[in-house]
Amino acid sequence: MSEGRTPRRRRRPWLAVRQPIGPRAAAMLTAMSFIGPLALWCLVSYVPFIWHPDVRLDIAALRDDSTTIYTAGDHLSRAYFAEFVQAIRAENQKIVDTRKAGGTEEASSSGRRANLKKLRQLASVGLANGWLDEKTKEDDAAIYQLWEGLATGRLTSTNVAITNENMGVIRDNWSHLGAAGPAYSFAKLPAEPLLKLVPQGQVSNPDYLPPPHRVILTGFADWVNDPGNDKATMGQRLVQSVYIVFGGFLISCLIGIPLGILCGTYSLISRIFEPFIDFFRYMPAPAFSTLLVAILLAHNAPKIALVFIGTFFHMVLMIAKTTRMLDYSLIEAAQTLGADNRRLLTRVVIPGILPDLYNDLRILLGWAWTWLVIAELIGVKSGLTEFIETQGRWRNFDRVFPVIIMIGLLGFFTDQLLMALRRILFPWEYAMEGRAKTWFGRIVEAMRTPPIPPPRLKAKLEAQARAMRKGAADVGFD
Repeated sequence: MSEGRTPRRRRRPWLAVRQPIGPRAAAMLTAMSFIGPLALWCLVSYVPFIWHPDVRLDIAALRDDSTTIYTAGDHLSRAYFAEFVQAIRAENQKIVDTRKAGGTEEASSSGRRANLKKLRQLASVGLANGWLDEKTKEDDAAIYQLWEGLATGRLTSTNVAITNENMGVIRDNWSHLGAAGPAYSFAKLPAEPLLKLVPQGQVSNPDYLPPPHRVILTGFADWVNDPGNDKATMGQRLVQSVYIVFGGFLISCLIGIPLGILCGTYSLISRIFEPFIDFFRYMPAPAFSTLLVAILLAHNAPKIALVFIGTFFHMVLMIAKTTRMLDYSLIEAAQTLGADNRRLLTRVVIPGILPDLYNDLRILLGWAWTWLVIAELIGVKSGLTEFIETQGRWRNFDRVFPVIIMIGLLGFFTDQLLMALRRILFPWEYAMEGRAKTWFGRIVEAMRTPPIPPPRLKAKLEAQARAMRKGAADVGFD
C-alpha cells in the first residue's frame, strides 16, 4: 500500500452468522419491515389492474325482482354490478314508457312507500358530503330537501361524482315531487312510480381488504364520534380491554412468579407442582369458558380468569427454567461464605435472575394480549372485541381494521417501553454484554443525555478553554 493512503474500511457483511449489523442498516431494515407490508397493501388497494374484483357502491341499489337492497358501502362483483345496472335501466325505461302511454296509478300507501325507498337512495350522498350525519341520515324530511337542492342546483356533490344519468333522474323525480310543495309529507308523495337512481360505485378490492385511507378515516371517526344509545365509546372500550389484559396478567404474576422461582430453586417443590402444571398447560384455555361463566358469572371476572389461565401455567414453567439457568457457582460461593437457604434465595437467586425474569414477563405479557379477543367473547361480549365481532358480522371491515391495528400498536409500544426500561433498571447487563439499544431506548437515553454542541460551537468552547488554561499558566496557577 502506498504511503499516505488510508486503508479502505471493510464493509460489515449483513449475513454474518450471529454478528450484529451497523446502526444505519439496522434502522433501515427496521423501517422496511413496516414499510414493506404497507406498500404492498397500498399497491393492491390503489392500482386498479392488480386485483380489484369488486365494485363498492356509492349510491344504493334497488331492484324490483330482488328482496335484497344494497346500500352504499356494499360490494358487488364487477360482473353482477354491470348486470344490476342494466336491470335498473330497464326498470326505469319501463316507467318512462308507461308514462308516455298515459298509464296512471291510484293513490295508495304501498306506492308511496316504494317511492320513499327510492328517495332514501340519496342518504349516502348526503352523508358523504356532510349534509347529513348519523342522527339525520334517516330523516325523510332532510333527504327530501337534498332532492330539491340537487335538482335546482343549490347543492353540488363534491365527494360523490353523480353521473349525468343520475342527475337526469334527480331532476325528473323532483318535477313530480315538487308539485306537492317544498315541505315533505308522506301523504303528499306521488303514487305513480318514480325513477330509480342507477347504482354507482368504484372498483375496489373485496370488503375484507379496505384501502388504507378509508381505514384511517373510519377509525378516526369511530374514535371521536359518540355512538349514542348508551353505547360505549372507543376510549371506554379500550380501557375495559386493557383492564382485562393487565388484570389477568397481574394475578398470574402474583402467583406464578413466586411459584416459578420456588420450583426452579427447590427440587421438592418442583416435583410437587411442575408435573401437573406441565400437563394442564396443554388444555386449551377457551375450553374452560363455559365453566368460568358458571362460576364467576358473565361480566369481567371470567374474562380476567381466562387471561390468567392462558398465561399462568406457561409462566411458572418459564420462570422455573430461568431460575435453573442461574450460574451455580454464585450459589456455591454464597454457601462458602455461610449463607443459609433463606439468604441464598433472597440475596443470590432472586437478584441473579431479575434481568432474565423481567424479559420473561415482557414476553408473557405479549401472550396475554393474544388471549384478549377470546376472553372478551365469553359471557357478555364487551370491549374492543365486541366492536370487532359486531362490525365483522355486518362486513364493515373498514371499522374492524383500525381496532385490530390499535391493539397491535398498543402491545408493540408497551413492549418497546418495557425494553427501554430494562436498560434503565439493569444497566450492568448492557455494560457487560454490549447489547444494541432499541430505537425506543435510544429516544429515552437521548432525553437523559445532555445535547452535543454543534462543531463550530464546540471548537469555540475548546479555544476558550485553552486560552483560560494558558492564562492560568502565565500567572503561575498551572
